[in-house]
Amino acid sequence: MTASPTTALLFDIQRFSIHDGPGIRTTLFFKGCPLRCLWCQNPESHKPGREIAFYRERCLRCFACKGACPEEAVLEEEDRRINPTACTACGKCVSTCVNEALRMTGVEWEASALLAEVLKDRDFFEDSGGGITLSGGEPFLQSGFLGTFLPLVRGEGIHVTMETCGLCPWKTMESLLPYLDLVYFDLKCLDSEKHRDYTGSSNELILANFEKLAAVFPNVEARMPVVPSLNDEVRNIQATACFLKKNQKDRIHLLRYHAMGEAKLARIETELRPLNLTEDAGKALLRAKKVFESEGILVTINE
Repeated sequence: MTASPTTALLFDIQRFSIHDGPGIRTTLFFKGCPLRCLWCQNPESHKPGREIAFYRERCLRCFACKGACPEEAVLEEEDRRINPTACTACGKCVSTCVNEALRMTGVEWEASALLAEVLKDRDFFEDSGGGITLSGGEPFLQSGFLGTFLPLVRGEGIHVTMETCGLCPWKTMESLLPYLDLVYFDLKCLDSEKHRDYTGSSNELILANFEKLAAVFPNVEARMPVVPSLNDEVRNIQATACFLKKNQKDRIHLLRYHAMGEAKLARIETELRPLNLTEDAGKALLRAKKVFESEGILVTINE
């Protein structure tokens, strides 16, 4: 699913978004991500393929799902219902679950069908100066599809914002820039080893891509999730401010940490675990704002 020119795999479509770019937006959440951020809000985005999520609190333990599964992938454990090594995500168990305890994560879309879906919101875009936002996951992982889809969107005159972690080949990013109006680029941590500890990957390619992008694409804006006790230390904020100024950027969007993603971890197969942070995320956000502003960087806060 990473490079198909005709289909994409999305795990959500969110309408009436107001924090993912200018105006009222429809946000498309693409499946698949190269990072494993400890604080991820959308852990269901990580795997590039479809998967079955288990909502334990909704399960009636009737096990109609077990009889429906052709792969014998249904378990009777208290906390787990699907064996991911056996599951092919055919969806037969989902269809038989009357209480929606099993749900499919990942819907396949053809370019023309997805365009028709977002065009339903055209009036809201035009009235508010909005458009669509590509999010995830990492949308650039499905660049083959975007190469087909985005020219169609451009033909309709719709504003396009891309949200990216920046971890992809530069040629992939560069090839889609003609179809993008705004890029939100995540800078999670400037120290490469800490970045690896926090996300599972070093940041050399990410920083190199930001430098290249800032040099050729004026509408790129940095974002940073402020995670208490992890990336909110003064040294990291000062290093990030220095990096921005080096690339002639004077603003950043700070994203407040929320633990909402932790509730999803038990529903899917993942190595992530709850952080159980106790420090106040709002206070950490304000401290980070003060440091950035003392370094001459303008701050927008996204609660």
